[in-house]
Amino acid sequence: MPRAEHSTGEALVGLLESYGVDTIFGIPGVHNVEMYRALPRSQIKHVLVRHEQGAGFMADGYARATGKPGVCFTITGPGLTNIMTPLGQSWSDSSSVLCISSALDIADSAQGRGRLHEMQSQLGAAQTITDLAVRAYTPQDVRDGVARAFSAFASRRPRPAYLELPLDLLKLPSGSGWTTHKTPKLPQAAADQIKEAAELLGKAKSPVVLLGGGALGAGSAALAIAEKLGAPILTTTAGKGAVPGDHPLCLGYRLASPSGRKLLREADAILCAGSELAETDFWETGFLLGKGLIRIDLDPMVLAKPHGADIAILADAATALEAISASLPAGDHSARRKATEKRIADILAAEPGTDDKLREMLRQVLSVIRESLPRETVIASDMTQIAYAANEIFPVYEPRSWLHPVGFGTLGFALPAGIGAKFGCPDKPVAVMIGDYGIQYTINELGTAAEHKLPLVILMWNNDALGQIRDDMVNKGIQPNAVTLVNPDFQALAKAYRCHAEKPDSLKALGQAIARALKADGPTLIEMTPRMLG
Repeated sequence: MPRAEHSTGEALVGLLESYGVDTIFGIPGVHNVEMYRALPRSQIKHVLVRHEQGAGFMADGYARATGKPGVCFTITGPGLTNIMTPLGQSWSDSSSVLCISSALDIADSAQGRGRLHEMQSQLGAAQTITDLAVRAYTPQDVRDGVARAFSAFASRRPRPAYLELPLDLLKLPSGSGWTTHKTPKLPQAAADQIKEAAELLGKAKSPVVLLGGGALGAGSAALAIAEKLGAPILTTTAGKGAVPGDHPLCLGYRLASPSGRKLLREADAILCAGSELAETDFWETGFLLGKGLIRIDLDPMVLAKPHGADIAILADAATALEAISASLPAGDHSARRKATEKRIADILAAEPGTDDKLREMLRQVLSVIRESLPRETVIASDMTQIAYAANEIFPVYEPRSWLHPVGFGTLGFALPAGIGAKFGCPDKPVAVMIGDYGIQYTINELGTAAEHKLPLVILMWNNDALGQIRDDMVNKGIQPNAVTLVNPDFQALAKAYRCHAEKPDSLKALGQAIARALKADGPTLIEMTPRMLG
């Protein structure tokens, strides 16, 4: 433990290590070097990123892939504003990220004296995109702030936390008491609600199971319920992989498609676990679930909006679903299960027949990608047409293996998030699915991936345009404008960063390029274009 004569900045690192932090993403700067003094003596790995935005997205990707909090260091002023976009994404998508920033001196903060990196309210800015924002004034405030963050991570809906440390505080003697606090447990469902939910499901003629990102650790229990009831399983984008995407009862993410909505409209009981059922799940503000809705969530506010629940259970999804599964009344639903499996298979078989030309093309490309990547591959995707299609038609087989920026919808997420996922899961293959425009938001993080020789498979869809925006303009009767661009030579640019680069000219060549990238001694940028399909 830190000695009393150690500085608060040094003691902070020891405390984070005591809470199990093994990786920190960040950039040392003139205003936060005291946070770096003890890092060489610790067991924590620090990853030097190329931009604070990269640090935030990497911490988010680490958190999503591992289920553990991702931690990042930043500096006053522009360091915080640069990392606010990633914090907004982790807020929107329920990801546990701890951002620790320096701040101006306690005695000379926001006085308008022209201090370096001065903001009127740095804490106020952080409060807009975090669940917990704390400005420390004493060493005890630092200890308490870290304890509060990890307490929230352990027991509440995952969301980012922010801890602000003034420059003069970082240098103060730490004092004693730098020990971890016991964290609370996740809330457990009331027995009467479990019984009520099980009875409602047992009587249902058309039950549906709907899983969100909060149910990624509850897949076994959810699958047991679905198999007992013969019920179809739908997921949100964040819930992809909660159950294997190739299970015969799993339709996956189809909440925005006619087939998925039809299942929900016809259901007389919907068991929804770990989802706020947001606009970005349905892509329609007026779609509301009706009678027979059972909701399980860690956030009491989610349970109250926008869909009214017959049974609202404030609880951890895994334990609640396990209890419901054990309480289901006996009954033979084998005929219903057989009929449901056929219905799911028929829906999936019919889908290609409704494809437009773009979806038909992307389906072929995604099929090759899926066949070429191991089942356990963690894939970080971006806001790009190929990922929008993949949200629906790309099967994912394991939890925490599909990382997509759903709610905030920022560009540039995928590359740094994939890097963070690889640091968190070094033994798993990691791929990135991104567009030619989005990659340019954070392409500098190729340097981070190359420096650490991470064998990332970077699948970049290049249509030399903001393709989705162009298509939206056309659909709305707007003459396309400001949607085409002159791209760099991505092959040369990747090699300049000391990455491998390939540009396959066919689908067969794409599969071969992926196979080589999985075995490479560093990242590989695979530039995919519509010309691959001839």
